[in-house]
Amino acid sequence: MQSPDAPILGQVALSYCPIIDSQRNVMATRLSVFPLGHARWLPVGELLTAVSQVWPADGPQVVLSVRCEGLLADLLMVQPTSNVLVEVPKFMACDPVHRDSILALVEHGTTLLLSGRPDQPLPRELLGAFKYAIIDLADERRLDGGPVPAGVKRSIGFFQEGVQTIEQMEGAFRRGAVAVLGWPVDESEAVPAARSSAAALRPDLKVTLELLNQVHQEAPLSQIETTLKFDPTLAFRLMRYINSPVFGLTVEVTSFSQAVMLLGYQRLKRWLALLLATGGSDKNQRPVMYAAVRRGLLMEALVSTHPSGEHRNEMFICGVFSLLDRMFQRPFSELLHTLPVSDDVYQALVEERGPYFPALDLVRTLEGGSGHDVREKVALHGFQMRHVNRALLHALASAFQIG
Repeated sequence: MQSPDAPILGQVALSYCPIIDSQRNVMATRLSVFPLGHARWLPVGELLTAVSQVWPADGPQVVLSVRCEGLLADLLMVQPTSNVLVEVPKFMACDPVHRDSILALVEHGTTLLLSGRPDQPLPRELLGAFKYAIIDLADERRLDGGPVPAGVKRSIGFFQEGVQTIEQMEGAFRRGAVAVLGWPVDESEAVPAARSSAAALRPDLKVTLELLNQVHQEAPLSQIETTLKFDPTLAFRLMRYINSPVFGLTVEVTSFSQAVMLLGYQRLKRWLALLLATGGSDKNQRPVMYAAVRRGLLMEALVSTHPSGEHRNEMFICGVFSLLDRMFQRPFSELLHTLPVSDDVYQALVEERGPYFPALDLVRTLEGGSGHDVREKVALHGFQMRHVNRALLHALASAFQIG
C-alpha cells in the first residue's frame, strides 16, 4: 500500500485516538493535527488529501481536531466528504467571523462537534449547528453519576474527554455520554502481581500459544499440522484467512500443510500473535484489541525501510503484544515466560530498553498525545516528523483493510 504523503506531513504533528461508544465499539477515529513551530501557513487541501487516503468517502468516520486556528478557519471554508467530521473549539464557534462558514458546512451536510463548554451562549442561529459536544471530564458538572437535576437538559449528545480509568469511563456512560475519547489502556492501577503461571492465559488460547512456540522454534510442518487439528475453530480461521482476497490465490487451498507452506513461519507467527491479542470476548477488551493491532502496524511502519523482513515482523509483534499485560491482567515478566519472543521484544516490554523501545515509546505517545509530547518523543528518539506522520496514516489505513 502506498503511504499517504504530502509536504504538510512535515509541518504538523499528528496523534490519534478511537472514539468508543457505550457498547465499546469504535464509532470513529479522532485525528489531532498540531502545527510545528515553524509552520506559518498550512495547505488545507493537502491535509484533506492525506486524510482521504486513509478515510475515503465511503469508509469509516474520522473527526478532524485541528489545533491551528488558521488551518481550521481554512477547513471551515471547504466542503469535506460526509465521513469527515470537524471539531470546532468553543472560542471559534462564538466568533461571528466564522458564523457563515459554520452555517455553510451544516447546509452541506458536514457533521460538526463543539469542543469545550462555551463561556457564553452560542448565537441563536448556531444552536442546531453542532451534533455533539466534547466535554472534558475536568469540566463535567455532573460527576456524581446521579440523575440530571430537574430543569437541566443537554440539547445535544456529548463525548467525554479526559477519561483515565475504566471507572471514569463507566461513569461517563451513566451520565449519558454518547462516547468517550480514547481508552484507558494504561490506567494507573497496577497489573495484579503474578499468580500461578498455569493460569496466565485462558484455556481456549492453549493451542494458539502452543503453535506460537512451535513456529518460534521452526518445528517440522507435520508437527504444526497435528497441533492445528486439536482446535477446529483455529484451523477454520486459518483456512479462511489463506483463501481470503488479500492473498489473491487462483486456486482454493484445502489442506493445513499447504496453508502453512504458503504463509511461511514469519507470517504464520504474525497471524497467531494477532489471534492471541484479539481473541477475547469481553466487550471492555475490544478497544484494547483495537489499540494493540494499530500499535503493531505502526511499529512495523516506522521501520518500513529496514532491509530485514524478520526485523519488521518482530516490531509488529512487539506492538501487538504491548497490551497483553492489560488483556490478561498479568505482568509482562510472567507472561513472557510462556510466550516466545525475541530478546529485543522482551527488553522493550519488560525492561523498557533496547532497540525496539524507542518506537514503542513513540507509538504510545501518538495515542492521543499533545503536539508538545509528540514533538518531544520524535526528537528524543531521533525520528523525522514527516516519516512518523506517514507511518501513522499508513498504519491506520492498513488496520481498516484488515478489519
